[in-house]
Amino acid sequence: MFGKSNEDKFSDILPGIKIKTLVHGEKTLMTKFIMNRGSSLPKHSHPYEQTGYLLGGKIKLTIGDDTFEVETGGSWCIDSGVAHSAEILEDSSALEIFTPPRADYIKFFSIEDIL
Repeated sequence: MFGKSNEDKFSDILPGIKIKTLVHGEKTLMTKFIMNRGSSLPKHSHPYEQTGYLLGGKIKLTIGDDTFEVETGGSWCIDSGVAHSAEILEDSSALEIFTPPRADYIKFFSIEDIL
């Protein structure tokens, strides 16, 4: 599957946080998040390994007991089952890959974005 660049059709999942699933396969799913300054992702965990890359902006990311200030170009990997949260310090965008694919995030995929 090949995806094309399209900044339309993001879905609001929390106040100030939007998501779009860019592409997915049998073993992975890639999403893009757009996050407004002052918004936050509450502490949560899930059965997916999560790898991310901050495309732009600045966030405070807590993984387990460790907190990091992540700036543009920073990346992370969160093991499945590990609690994590984020505070959005500047308007930001991030790519995140989940394995296995999150069935609950497939609904944020648009067939119109496939080449």
